This record gives sequence, structure tokens and C-alpha cells, in this order.
Amino acid sequence: MSTTSHSHVFLGEGHDKNERRTWAVIVLCAVMMVAEIVGGLLFGSIALVADGLHMSTHASALLLAALAYRYARRHAEDPRFSFGTGKLGDLAGFSSAIVLLMIAVLIGYEAIARLIAPVPISFNEAIPIAVLGLIVNVVSALLLSGGSHDHAHSDDHSHSYEHSHEHSHDHSHAHAHGKAHRDNNMRAAIIHVLADAVVSVLVIAGLLLGRTFGWLFMDPLAGLAGAAVIASWSYGLIRDTGAILLDMNPDRGMAERVRATIERDGDRLEDLHLWRLGPGHLGAILSVVTTKPRDAGHYRRLLRHFRNLSHVTVEVQQT
Repeated sequence: MSTTSHSHVFLGEGHDKNERRTWAVIVLCAVMMVAEIVGGLLFGSIALVADGLHMSTHASALLLAALAYRYARRHAEDPRFSFGTGKLGDLAGFSSAIVLLMIAVLIGYEAIARLIAPVPISFNEAIPIAVLGLIVNVVSALLLSGGSHDHAHSDDHSHSYEHSHEHSHDHSHAHAHGKAHRDNNMRAAIIHVLADAVVSVLVIAGLLLGRTFGWLFMDPLAGLAGAAVIASWSYGLIRDTGAILLDMNPDRGMAERVRATIERDGDRLEDLHLWRLGPGHLGAILSVVTTKPRDAGHYRRLLRHFRNLSHVTVEVQQT
């Protein structure tokens, strides 16, 4: 039995950069939050105070992401974590998605309450605040996503494939590779600000229609539409991060290619476990049955071209 790697640092490629970006957006949100609350209290605007408090929920969600980055980096080599801290971002993303879902439920509840019992709206005050909120969210999203898109260049395509049929898989698994490299902590942070940006756009549209045509119901309708968008994004994040936290197979196509590689020369892959250790890092445990005098090193060499396999344990059974 043998293991390819003794390093257990499975952090994403842009971990430090993403951490710095998250802190920058927290500062932006915090400044905006203080300005809105102080301004609202000075000018007697309850809407401005409410938006400032709303901004604090973003700062909190982003703080969760930033602290997860920091903890994962500081404890990356802590031996208590059997497979490193690469999955901490997925745990933070999962937690963030639960908070998002709760926000969607609250927005939906408030919107339905206002449809049943409409409340007067100060349009001239509410519209500029919504526009200001939208600008902050767009700037935040741009700051967070700058260069943090998943790069598929360091995936598990072989640079020395010997068999042409393997090469035909190169493009069909690009989506799976994107998922393997996806930083769900950053994804959750971006979804938080994008969700708010979408709600801001819908609210601005609802307020403008309400002011122009006197359609008070447009504002809660916009809120309901926003709640539906947030709920669907949240569900996607819960599904993806939950699968990683439960060690589901992250790439069935890759599992099949690993099997084909091992069994190419008459050996049999008795057991295979494939799971994600962190962004761009997969772990694998293989049990191979062979009639030939081969050791674990032989199979590790066969799997060398799978770039995502960062921690491989091979068990060889001679028959």
C-alpha cells in the first residue's frame, strides 16, 4: 500500500488573492453601512437606516468567507486535519447558502404581507437608496470576481497521452473540471452580492412603476421575484457544497478514465474512492487486483497525468 504525497495542503490556486479581495469588499460594505445609518439618523430617514442594517448582513456573510479563508490558510499544515483544510471553504459556502435561503424566505414573507396590506412608500427617498445599493453591489461583485473565475488549465488532461481515444475526452469534461476547481467560498460571497444586486434592480423597477402609474403592488411583486431568484441560487449552492461535504464522487467521467487507465493491461480495479479535498484537488483510494509482479509505484505512474489527483493511495493484491 502506498501514498503519492505527504503534503496535505489542498487550498485553491488563488486562495490568498481571494482572501484579500473579500476583506476589501468587507471594508467597502462596512463604510457604506456606517454612512447609511449615520446619514439616516441625521436626516430622519428610516429607509436609509434600514438599508444600512441590510448592508450589515452582507458584511457578516463576507466576514464568514474571509474568516474561512484565513483559518484554512493558518491551519493548512495542522496534522489534526487528516486531509488538510481545503474543504473549509465549502463548509463556509454551505453555511452562507443556508443564510441566503433564510433571507429569501424573509423577503418572500414581507412581500406577501405587503401584497395583502399595502404600506405607503416614500418613492423619492427609496429610489436613490436602491440605486446606491445597486452601485455598491456591482462594485463588490466586480472586486470579488476579478480574476477569480475557475481556470481549467491545470486540470487532469494528459500532456502525454499514449492512446488517441483518451484525447477525445479532453473537451467533454471541461464542465466537471470547472467544478473541481470551483472555490465555493468565493462563489457564496459573489452570490450574496449578486443576489442583492438583482433584488435592487427589481426594486428600482417596481418603485419606478409604482411612482409612475400608482401601482403599489409592483414593489412587493419585485420582492417576490427577487426572493425566488435568491432561493434558486441558494439551492444550487447547498446542493454543490453538500455533495462535497458528503464526499460524493465529484467527476464520474474521471472515475471511468481512471478505471480504463488501470485496467488497460489486464489488471482489475476492485475498488475506487474519488472525492474532493479542496479547489482543484482530488483524493483517490484504489484497490487493484493483478496477476503480474507489480507494485503500487507502477499504478501511481499510470495515474500521473491526472493533474487533479493530489493524494492517491494504492493497494495492490497479487493473485
